[in-house]
Amino acid sequence: MARVLTISLNPALDLAIGLPALSLGEVNRTESTLLSAAGKGVNVARVLVSLGHEVVVSGFLGADNDAPFRRAFEDLGVEDAFLRVPGETRINAKLAEHNGRVTDVNGPGVAIDATAFTGFLDGLEALAADARRRPDAVVIAGSLPPGISADDQAALIARLKARGLPVWVDTSGPALASAIASAPSAVKPNELELAEWAGEALDNDARRLAAGLRLHQAGIQEALISAGADGVLWVSHRGAWHAKPPKMTVASTVGAGDTLLAGMLHGVLEGHAPDAALRFATALSAEAVRHVGVGNPHADDFPYLQQQTRVRRLNDVDAGGALA
Repeated sequence: MARVLTISLNPALDLAIGLPALSLGEVNRTESTLLSAAGKGVNVARVLVSLGHEVVVSGFLGADNDAPFRRAFEDLGVEDAFLRVPGETRINAKLAEHNGRVTDVNGPGVAIDATAFTGFLDGLEALAADARRRPDAVVIAGSLPPGISADDQAALIARLKARGLPVWVDTSGPALASAIASAPSAVKPNELELAEWAGEALDNDARRLAAGLRLHQAGIQEALISAGADGVLWVSHRGAWHAKPPKMTVASTVGAGDTLLAGMLHGVLEGHAPDAALRFATALSAEAVRHVGVGNPHADDFPYLQQQTRVRRLNDVDAGGALA
């Protein structure tokens, strides 16, 4: 198994709230509440650990309320390389209703100054230079906190690439556009997150394929586009592939995208056949939506979910990013 570094520049304590239906302006009664250490990079780490990988987690944490993260990292058995900064890590509320709708109420995050960011970059340099701790891949996932710009993230990607490290990125908005311009090894937007960069709505298979080919042509080795029930598109040197997940009763979509990224990275690092890698990751992401949290590869019916995931190869992809 591999050693992976996951970076959450703007992690959060997630307050997951389950309720029958959200009534605005009224008193709502919850059915369940769960406060957990989260952030997209932390969620990716959870999946990778469950698949047997050695994981280092990093980013920025507010020193005033890092105890839930410390406990979570100890329970997971990951190496904690987060840089502590003054203040509190944000708390995000996620309200999940019976109909599958999830309402996110997210805070901006703790402010990061230039000194802290420089110290963080220096720490990554030391990690990459240490043969014993050097990761086989790096995942940068989530939003940017106050004080860190899209250009700063681009500089981070450039530093990691200069060290010869494969970099996988999952973010949105200006940070996504900047990341694509930096040509990391992989990006994993959903169709809504990628639409602004593409300049059109990615509301059908043809448009998503065209966007995936553009990503590949822009230097993205692994272009992953998720589209919920419409499936996952993967464009790489292995060709263009599409996976259709099994039909699921959706309890929460929180963590499904993080699960997909982790599952795909697992398949690539382990050298799995393209159809097997995409089937595994798509089925694992589908498993995640039926409960709060990330996908569980050890679920009793997970082999069945894989059998019900349809994977097809669309065609080869040439070096210029066009279908051959």
